[in-house]
Amino acid sequence: MDCIAADEDLLVLDKPSGLLCVPGRGEDKQDCLSARAQARWPQALIVHRLDMSTSGLVLMACSLAVQRQLSLAFEQRAIHKRYVAIVHGLPGLDADGGWQTIDAPIAADWPRRPLRIIDAAGKASQTRWRVLEHNPPGWPGCTRLELEPITGRTHQLRLHLAHIGHPILGDALYASEAIQALAPRLLLHAQQLGLQHPRHGDWREFTSPAPF
Repeated sequence: MDCIAADEDLLVLDKPSGLLCVPGRGEDKQDCLSARAQARWPQALIVHRLDMSTSGLVLMACSLAVQRQLSLAFEQRAIHKRYVAIVHGLPGLDADGGWQTIDAPIAADWPRRPLRIIDAAGKASQTRWRVLEHNPPGWPGCTRLELEPITGRTHQLRLHLAHIGHPILGDALYASEAIQALAPRLLLHAQQLGLQHPRHGDWREFTSPAPF
């Protein structure tokens, strides 16, 4: 766990893939980002989460008041998030090489929880994406994408990319066994956070380069 930034109001931590954000059920799932952070900053409080398999930036608050303020900012979509992923296949470029949008509602797959499904009766969900690189070194037939979730549904990026036929490499939930086996981990990384600082309102941006 690397600390990207820390002050009297907030922490920005770089979570490794394979580490839970909060404790799970069972003694073997007590090691997590929040426990490690609280060992160093006892006042640290979770504001949002990443999937265990996803690496990258996680924001924590240093007081209940700041936790409420940052949680509200997430709800109001005032915190900007960018991810990088390597996906299977070669999705086409937009006419101007810019952003494209996946607009597909997401619902819980109750018989197979915690999986999610695309369902017209689900919650509205939008993801923006753009191609950064076709055939990145070491990943022929694959593409490096930049992703921007507009909404924040569980498994949104993973499910949306699988839905358009380009699952993330190493995804044990939404990719075939062959695509899972192409990478030793889920190749999804939260690389950028942008927000107004809760104390003085200045815009701050934090970055963590993808480790793949």
